[in-house]
Amino acid sequence: MSIRKRFCEFSRMMQEVIAPSLKYSQSLYEDILKLHVKPDIRWLDLGCREHILPPWRLEEEKKLTENCKMVAGIDCNLQSLLNHKTISRLIQGDIANLPLKDNSFDLATANMVAEHMENPDVTFREIQRILRPGGTFIFHTPNISGYTAILLMLVPRVLKPKLVRFFHRDREGDFVTYYKANSADKIHNLANAAGFKVVKVKYLASSAVFTIIPPLALFEIIWIRITMTRLFKPFRTNIIAVLQKQ
Repeated sequence: MSIRKRFCEFSRMMQEVIAPSLKYSQSLYEDILKLHVKPDIRWLDLGCREHILPPWRLEEEKKLTENCKMVAGIDCNLQSLLNHKTISRLIQGDIANLPLKDNSFDLATANMVAEHMENPDVTFREIQRILRPGGTFIFHTPNISGYTAILLMLVPRVLKPKLVRFFHRDREGDFVTYYKANSADKIHNLANAAGFKVVKVKYLASSAVFTIIPPLALFEIIWIRITMTRLFKPFRTNIIAVLQKQ
């Protein structure tokens, strides 16, 4: 076993002791998708890149995409679209200017995309436009008050891709982040202005990031455990929002 894997395993053991009920936010996002992806829906994944779920959840992603009437994905990066594993209907384009008809989808989703929206008011209106009445928009994004977002905002942009890849080998880190839709208040304001009803905005604690540095991971896991209390809920690292077209 490599040193990196040993450190990760040790951090996982610390997490099980200090915060045994903690779940990875991507797992919680997947759970919510499973509640909304049904055989009769038309689903659009925004900023789909190469996958909807993390790469190691490929089999579950296949099951999800096969369990609906139609699924499409849109992303600005052509190479990512060419490498997509589960969606066949792929569109290269801008999610703030969707080349799609009004009222054409039942479900729109965005996994770690909202933080990159430069003009989320425009993007939310576009998403509302292409959804049918009663359609749902679900997105998973960092919380601007969470420590991971704060730390990344402090890192110079030139170093950010290397830092993200160092701690998360499966992630890309070269996208500009704006964090304009990354708090409950901002989401409520954007939703109301775009014609959405807010069904749920939930702050989530998620697994430790600094797992390959055990001393740092220990303090991180202790802080995560603190944020799992009601008092410190606004400082959890992630948000999942569920909005419904009026």
